[in-house]
Amino acid sequence: MKVKESKNKITKKTPEDYLCLARYDVVKIGASEKLIIPVKNEGDPIIYYAHLDETFQIIHDFHISIGHSGRVRMMKDLKLRYKNVTAELVTVYLNLSESCQKKKFAKKGLVVKPIISNELNSRCQVDLIDIQSQDDGDYKFIMVYQDHLTKFVQLRLLKSKRAEEVAYHLLDIFTTFGAPSILQSDNGREFANKVVKEACAMWPELKIVHGKPRHSQSQGSVKRSNRDIEKILCTWLESNKTTKWSEGLRFIQFMKNRAYHAGINRSPFEAMFGCKAKVGLNSLPKDALVELSTEEELESILNEDENQLNKERETEPNITDAVINEDEQIESDTTILNTDSQNEIPNNLTGKSDKETENQGNTIDPSKITQSDQEIVIAHDKKKQLRTISEKASR
Repeated sequence: MKVKESKNKITKKTPEDYLCLARYDVVKIGASEKLIIPVKNEGDPIIYYAHLDETFQIIHDFHISIGHSGRVRMMKDLKLRYKNVTAELVTVYLNLSESCQKKKFAKKGLVVKPIISNELNSRCQVDLIDIQSQDDGDYKFIMVYQDHLTKFVQLRLLKSKRAEEVAYHLLDIFTTFGAPSILQSDNGREFANKVVKEACAMWPELKIVHGKPRHSQSQGSVKRSNRDIEKILCTWLESNKTTKWSEGLRFIQFMKNRAYHAGINRSPFEAMFGCKAKVGLNSLPKDALVELSTEEELESILNEDENQLNKERETEPNITDAVINEDEQIESDTTILNTDSQNEIPNNLTGKSDKETENQGNTIDPSKITQSDQEIVIAHDKKKQLRTISEKASR
């Protein structure tokens, strides 16, 4: 591999070597080696270059993990992990996906301004999705609870749409995340009123008010979110070849919350918790996880990677350092040459003094050029090349 050859070169590195090392690096993860972007600072994430043979599977796995989302959402996640998986490749994949082509022609609502809330839990909404046509045992409804500030969604299984059952599940959420000031619902203000009364009866300290179903700032954004949940659920059932939607509800919730939301310019999970959603060790390459089972094995791999990166940062000069060192050496050689000329020492290029050389029209005899003079000329050319490479790298 060209990158490893440049890194392990014992002799003096060429400008091409420095340019290669400025763009690429190799890290060993477990028993495999991966091509990555050079890690400049400790704690920076590792961004990989995907091999051509892996590209389709990488795109497919990301597509499934975020609930069959479109190109924009996929690229937001892919750019955090891979350098060379482009939007064009994602578009080709989506055009070949049968399930995505079916969704493509579904009617889309108007793009609206997202709801504005000042703080977490200032306004939340609870709605019911009716799945009686495809009931799963005793479960016939899905309760959707969403915070309007973060767009974070929580889903619960319901056997009926009675206010008592809805309030029971809401209390579980309230005692974990806190209760909102205003609770609204697209299922009607009367329904929201009943739910609030039942929740307050179960928890006497609770005091919230029910809001109007179509808040002027939301404009049905939660309703579109509910349709999105139904689409994710349908694709999950199709992918897993099952009708047990009750078993997939928790996964649907996670897919929905980890997907990029254009209204808040991040995922609901990140808006709620301040960090991106993780799936255990899923950030590591799959081949490094095959035989990984204990904490000690994980620490060994992570420490090995960290030590390797730290060692490379300490020992490998960057391209700017290389230019500076070359400049200093060239200037030193030039100074010595100029000093010799000023002292009227016979010119190395002509065998005569500078004055004699000037009187004879500065004629140079190529046969009398010494090796040291050739090295200085080459050094000047190399200096120009390094400066050009440095300017390109800085841009």
